[in-house]
Amino acid sequence: MVQIPNTPASAPTPQRAVPTSADVARLAGVSRATVSYVLNNTSAVRISEPTRRRVHEAAKELGYVPHAAARSLRAGQSRMVLMPSPTVPVGPLYGRFINELQWALSRLEYTVVQYGTLGLQGDEAARAWAELRPVAVLVPGSRVGPQGVAVLQRSGARAVVTLGPEAVEGAHALLMDHAAVGQVAATHLYARGRRRIGVVLPEEPGLEIYSAPRLDGVRRGLRGTDAVVTELPLAHDEEAAARLAERWPELGLDAVFAYNDEYAMLLMRALQDAGVRIPEDTALIGSDDLMLGRLLRPRLSTVHIELPSGRELAELVDRAVRDPAAAPERHEVLGAAVIQREST
Repeated sequence: MVQIPNTPASAPTPQRAVPTSADVARLAGVSRATVSYVLNNTSAVRISEPTRRRVHEAAKELGYVPHAAARSLRAGQSRMVLMPSPTVPVGPLYGRFINELQWALSRLEYTVVQYGTLGLQGDEAARAWAELRPVAVLVPGSRVGPQGVAVLQRSGARAVVTLGPEAVEGAHALLMDHAAVGQVAATHLYARGRRRIGVVLPEEPGLEIYSAPRLDGVRRGLRGTDAVVTELPLAHDEEAAARLAERWPELGLDAVFAYNDEYAMLLMRALQDAGVRIPEDTALIGSDDLMLGRLLRPRLSTVHIELPSGRELAELVDRAVRDPAAAPERHEVLGAAVIQREST
């Protein structure tokens, strides 16, 4: 008969010891200093390729990874670039930009961390970001003021970069004027002979920081003309689009700037279901130049938005980290140009 040890059911499972650099050094037959030089990619010390290979193989076998916080303490600063998560829905265009930025920063040996601060705004959010002691913070939109920038800098952030319509005192700024998007769309529609122009205003919370400037841009582009602008609040769902399409005859619109391609595709389907011909009855233009817009019939006209390259922003971050006393840089980075297809 096999006897089972009388072990309490609640007894904790023994945890495996966390491997250390000393364990790696012992397995690889080298010193701890050599392990540090290899795993931290130190270029000041020459290490032979066979030794590097032994250290990496030992670290992999043991499951050892360097401790980022300890490495930061030794270096006197972290290599963490903090990106607070956007508080508004973002589309594929912004996603591609973030992916490129992360790749470019990793090539410069920074680590990008996206951090959610749901419910926190302004200086309160800045204090939460500062607790992580990042070397740089990239702030989307207008979520930090001068006091927040000062809090981050006092906590050790060498670079604070804002990506939005306005510069913030003490921070580097990538200025994105979304009014240009609406202006070029309106100018295009007017040149195509359209005079009763609707502008979709998304009802999703937070998008007004983009939709309001785009509406202002439409008005700017049509100022002094005989065109009439009609605001069209719209939720991003099929029922809301269908209700708006039912009202189309009474609205009397002959063109729409639909905020972006996603709203344009939603509205196009609803209008076609209601018997509205595009572009014969109503011209339609979006923005962002998404691939799906080219697959529609008719193909969707759009405003192509030129964001800064991730590489350029990574280089700005690196310059600011290396020279934190330099004057804040200001760059206007958002370009907008119409791509005409069959819907206008």
